Amino acid sequence: MGIKATSSKPLFCYSKLLCVSIIYLFTSFFLMFYTTIISPTNCLFRYSPNDPIQTPLFVYNSSYGEHKHALPTFRSSCNSPVYFSDYWNALKKIREFSENSTFLGSQNLRYIQGNADSFGGNFSTKKRFYYFNHGDDGIEVPCGFFKRFPVSNFDRIAMENCKGVVVISAIFNDHDKIRQPKGLGKETPYSVCFYMFVDDATLKGLQYHNLISTTSSNENSVGVWRIVKVEKEQLYENSAMNGIIPKYLVHRLFPNSKYSIWIDAKIQLVVDPFLLIHSLVVNEDVDMAISRHPFYVHTMEEAMATARWKKWWDVDGLKKQMETYCQNGLQPWTQEKPYPSDVPDSAIILRKHSVATNLFSCLLFNELEEFNPRDQLPFAYVRDLMNPKIKLNMFDVEVFEQVAVEYRHNIKNEGVSNPKVMPKKTKRGSCEFLVNGTGSKCDGYLLKMWGESQD
Repeated sequence: MGIKATSSKPLFCYSKLLCVSIIYLFTSFFLMFYTTIISPTNCLFRYSPNDPIQTPLFVYNSSYGEHKHALPTFRSSCNSPVYFSDYWNALKKIREFSENSTFLGSQNLRYIQGNADSFGGNFSTKKRFYYFNHGDDGIEVPCGFFKRFPVSNFDRIAMENCKGVVVISAIFNDHDKIRQPKGLGKETPYSVCFYMFVDDATLKGLQYHNLISTTSSNENSVGVWRIVKVEKEQLYENSAMNGIIPKYLVHRLFPNSKYSIWIDAKIQLVVDPFLLIHSLVVNEDVDMAISRHPFYVHTMEEAMATARWKKWWDVDGLKKQMETYCQNGLQPWTQEKPYPSDVPDSAIILRKHSVATNLFSCLLFNELEEFNPRDQLPFAYVRDLMNPKIKLNMFDVEVFEQVAVEYRHNIKNEGVSNPKVMPKKTKRGSCEFLVNGTGSKCDGYLLKMWGESQD
């Protein structure tokens, strides 16, 4: 009697539920692999260095609350992913650029010297716009420092000795917490200068939480951050304007640095500075990298939001600023512009200290002194009308959310003797802010922005 032939059916397929479960499991693994490794919509690749520092850079007192009030993010993918190189390769390349470059640094521009009643010199509109066309390297440009920047000589010498990459931030009126960057490579704390500029109110807050000593010292630090006290009484009445000095005149405060990263104090970096500069500036062959705004593309949208949400108290001043720019060439964003937006999110700025970057920073600072510290408002005007043109990488806001964590500002100042300076009362505009048809110098801009222009 012959043996009946049977098909060799896998054992797991006798159970439909088991079979479906295994297929689902393999499909899930494939999709996870695709979205994290292959998919072109992923924002970050290899964001950690080969040898990241695992131990905390600083141990805070529990009362300080440096990680309270983090803002949630809802994006996990983007259209323009960032590919990070190997940490050691990025470190080597940037070091070589810093040591061998003769065209990077503060010295590639000449600056007007002198004394004035304000730190920036308070130049007229005609005078400020005259320097937008920088065709002659011999021409001196206005770039602040018409007053002494009030820090100690000990700090000043240290700042001048920073010759590679510098990361800077500022806290005035104890408005934020000092947070340590994450994901640093082993060499980064010894190769990158980290500077935090503070005023007396912030310093007292740090002392209250026992983060720094109350005794006098030439040098204070909190983790990787070197703390530099600024005597802001000698500068501007508005603390935000005082923060603009290190934010945009970093190339003058650190004249021998070649690259810099500005981060607002509400921001905590989670990617190594060498990887950020290498991927967003060096590999892109640009002068500066900055995130685009998550909602606005037109300068006027940001100006209207600034007035509507009272981000600046002088609405008439905002109107005058926008009309000055409209009258002198400001255009709304269109696809014909070589940039994806006219409005940045300037909480993180990465710079190569080239001629174009330094000129842009000087010109923008002059506009901020003239009008207000809202740096998104003159951004597109300076960028579009200056010469030489700045090569700019305006990366996706999703990338911003992947390389940094954003926190809320301090709600109150416990234990600090000097409370926050309250903003001045909002000055209402004499009419609705830049409404089309009211004879505003921005009527043409608004018509073009809304697609109603007949030109």
